[in-house]
This record gives sequence, structure tokens and C-alpha cells, in this order.
Amino acid sequence: QVQLQESGPGLVKPSQTLSLTCTVSGGSITTNLNYWFWIRQPPGKGLEWMGQIDWSGSTYYSPSLKSRTSISRDTSKNQFTLQLSSVTPEDTAVYYCVRGVHGNGYDSWGQGTQVTVSS
Repeated sequence: QVQLQESGPGLVKPSQTLSLTCTVSGGSITTNLNYWFWIRQPPGKGLEWMGQIDWSGSTYYSPSLKSRTSISRDTSKNQFTLQLSSVTPEDTAVYYCVRGVHGNGYDSWGQGTQVTVSS
């Protein structure tokens, strides 16, 4: 059973870059047809898909966040990372890393990590 765990700072100052890492256990991030997502939920709002990296390393981003978002991976550590630049208080949210499997949708979620953007 695959497990995902987010890690990173809980507080980021405005204009800085938010960086989160997702460590995956119980499965490889290079497994065929596996997709790895970053999804966030601002307070009082719904879930927002931010972007993804797939088993081959290809990335796709939300058009609204594309200019500020970068997702990368370290296959030797079985991790993938989110970087969100030029953050504002509107980026305050619970951030989740998620696995999706082709045909199965989102099937495994990390517990989520609260990130607050404040000076």
C-alpha cells in the first residue's frame, strides 16, 4: 500500500518561495501510469489542483499557477517536490500530495500540511 508524506515549513513570508516535499513509500514514483499531484485547499474553499508529475517525469500545471509553480522529482529518494514562488497570503492552504493511477483516479493521499503565508 503506497503512503505519501508531505514535509516542509509551515510558515512562509510573502514574496518568498514555498517548497514542499512528498516522500513516497510502498511504491515507486516511476511506476508506469502513476501520476503524482499537488492539491491544495485554502481555508473555507474547495480543493485546487496545482499540478502533476507523471511516471516519466513529465509535468503539467494549472494555468492559473503555471507562472509560479514548479514540480520536480528525485527518483533516488522516491520523492517529488513542489515549489511555488512569489507567495502571498492567498496561498495559505493545506497542501496535499496525491497519487493517481490511470483509470483509478486519486487513490492515495498524504495527510496534508498546513502552510501559512504571513510576515
